[in-house]
Amino acid sequence: MVKLVNQTIFASKIKDKKLFIFSASDIRALFGVSAVAASALLCRYKKQGFILQLKQGFYVFPDALPPDVCIANKLYSPSYISLEFALSYHGVIPETVYEITSVTTKATRRFETLGKIFSFRKIKKAAYTGYEIQKQRGLSFYIADIEKAFVDTNYLRLKNRQKPISRFNKEKINPTKAIKYASLFGNKKLKGVIKTTLQ
Repeated sequence: MVKLVNQTIFASKIKDKKLFIFSASDIRALFGVSAVAASALLCRYKKQGFILQLKQGFYVFPDALPPDVCIANKLYSPSYISLEFALSYHGVIPETVYEITSVTTKATRRFETLGKIFSFRKIKKAAYTGYEIQKQRGLSFYIADIEKAFVDTNYLRLKNRQKPISRFNKEKINPTKAIKYASLFGNKKLKGVIKTTLQ
């Protein structure tokens, strides 16, 4: 059964479904093959360089890579784009950030794949909010709103004994909203930092 699924059919069927990131279970559902056959097919196409492995269990086509922000959401879940990458994305800080930074309620992790670095920093569940759905190339992804990205960044800087962000566009940030987010962390020092930096 595996041999019958040639590259052209394999690629067209997956791309038609807009499965920019796919797994063995997707292959089973699309082609009606067994788990063993799906794994064998993915393994063969990976060896041939026809598909690329993002991490164990997830694959992409090299000629149809999804946006980095969508890859980040899929690599480690639950998570949403935040911290410096989100601040740069929203135009709050002037720097271009190449590491795709996210927050999660799970353990802190870092992945290197497709020549990029995807990092995930742990925050408490009570503070896991303040994100929205946006789209790139028709694909949805979760990203922190401006105030939450600002608070998340300063929270982790405080935790790592680093100075708060100093170069940022104050006009883009709503202080009331930012302080409200800061209170979710249950950290008085963080609230103080947010109030001071936004004065």
